[in-house]
Amino acid sequence: MTAILGISCFSHDTAACLVVDGTVVAMVEQERLDRTCHSRAFPDDAIAFCLTEGSLSIGDVDVVAFAQRPLVDLARGARDAIKRRAPKRLAAQLYTDARLIAREVAFRRRWGYRGRVVHVGHHDAHASAAFFASPFDSAAVLTIDRGGDYLSTTFRIGSGNQMRTIAEIANPHSVGEVYSALTWYLGFSPNADEGKVMGLAPYGTDRYVEELHDLVVLEEGGRFRVNFDWFGYQRDGRPVSRRFVERFGPPRQPESEITQRDEDLAFAVQALTEEAGLHLARWLRSQSPTGRLCLSGGVALNSVMNHRLLTEAGFDELFVQPASSDAGNAIGAALWVEHQLLGRPRRWVMRHPFLGPAPSDHQVSAAVAAFHRRAPAGEVSVRRVADPAAEAARLVAEGRVVGWFQGRAEIGPRALGARSILADPRRAEMRDVVNDRVKHREWFRPFAPSVLDERGPDYFVDYRADPFMLLVETVRPDRRQEIPAVTHVDGTGRLQSVTEAFNPLFYRLIRELDRLTGVPVVLNSSFNVRGEPMVSRPEEALADFARTAMDALVVGDHVVKKAPFAPLVEGRLGRSSTGRRG
Repeated sequence: MTAILGISCFSHDTAACLVVDGTVVAMVEQERLDRTCHSRAFPDDAIAFCLTEGSLSIGDVDVVAFAQRPLVDLARGARDAIKRRAPKRLAAQLYTDARLIAREVAFRRRWGYRGRVVHVGHHDAHASAAFFASPFDSAAVLTIDRGGDYLSTTFRIGSGNQMRTIAEIANPHSVGEVYSALTWYLGFSPNADEGKVMGLAPYGTDRYVEELHDLVVLEEGGRFRVNFDWFGYQRDGRPVSRRFVERFGPPRQPESEITQRDEDLAFAVQALTEEAGLHLARWLRSQSPTGRLCLSGGVALNSVMNHRLLTEAGFDELFVQPASSDAGNAIGAALWVEHQLLGRPRRWVMRHPFLGPAPSDHQVSAAVAAFHRRAPAGEVSVRRVADPAAEAARLVAEGRVVGWFQGRAEIGPRALGARSILADPRRAEMRDVVNDRVKHREWFRPFAPSVLDERGPDYFVDYRADPFMLLVETVRPDRRQEIPAVTHVDGTGRLQSVTEAFNPLFYRLIRELDRLTGVPVVLNSSFNVRGEPMVSRPEEALADFARTAMDALVVGDHVVKKAPFAPLVEGRLGRSSTGRRG
């Protein structure tokens, strides 16, 4: 037996992964366990979970693979900072890399690990997390993110258990940095809220697209460069430059009203990102002997861009693994050691994302019982059911908002049927109800349609199976009034295709909903409220259920309901949340 522990710990979204004999047996983001969004803490909790799930001790681990090469990042970043006469950036680079080295030393001491340690390049890990998890024997591999090892973009060709790099683009030229700078300017949190900008973009117009097309200048050979007249991150850490502020005004303050300017800037940066991604992918396709593409890095979570890469860049198939951000580098680092370094053949494919923690039946029952005891008399009812999927479907069909907590947690930022909030997509009001009264989040945020895979072509134009919810597809015009709660303002939906093999219980829920309503689609949102990670333990699911307008929670075979039920959808909001508001 060979056990490899992958650790991503040198930035946001820290995580750990355990690979045993070439198979990923466990992975979890630290945020799920320490309850800090995009946690930067060393993933001790995640490591402990992975070892427990694999029935191993730290002494059983043959290799620890860290997803970063600190000294490489320092050398490249310091050279660039000196060239640009950016002392603040140089100081930040020195501090960051010293801290990274200290983290590894502290890990060895804290865990008593005396085995082999390997440092895997940041983009090597991104690429491995995509290609080695994919079902493809050979593929082109594109990584795009803000940066790591002072690279923002890499182009590779993968074959069997090896990959070779054919080109790289170094920081500070970075599509991810540009998107994050605009995320900050629009009043959101970089490295966290880029998805909000993607959701806001369809509300905007194209009035800034031409003016801002040179934020990223596309060049021959798949290259690009950032126009630093607009930015400050490459010098002193300020995301945008004085020129940008003089032209577009002061940045939006967080939680303030979203204006037409903000919507139009979101539209422009999204359009720019899509065109840059297409430029990169088309060049890679010209260099690749295969029509398959694997995509990773934080920018790979931009599902609107992904759809265009698949349909317009010349590729026939696309694989994007669900944890494409830095968290997924825990998987990538371990698989890089397994295949690229040790040369072992591939034997594992990511067929599903359910690699995280799962409470035992006893833990679920104990949590529910304790919650029921604490609840005021008559306000909560609890019962056990033989078919939780059918019960959840019935509640959704009645117009109830249902928390769904089942089995092992999914990895990545998207709820894929284990830690979900569910509602009826036929009711247009549900979008506002769930955003406003349940999730407590911005009015413009869309919801995903989870659809039975075999019925997907009935609801989406040029339907492609997408179990990981990483493609945005066009909803058929004749179906948009049928599922208005999951049809975005531009007529699209970030769909999830569901098969019985992928998630039997979730598939049965949607199939039963189809039987009850004639619609094989459910509104699916991550089980969390604004400002917290997805729930990991039943206690957290019960707490969110109690403090929001969810009507019911199906956790294991327990159905917890508020009694008496609130009125159905009509009248729940008490005010409109369909217009612009802070």
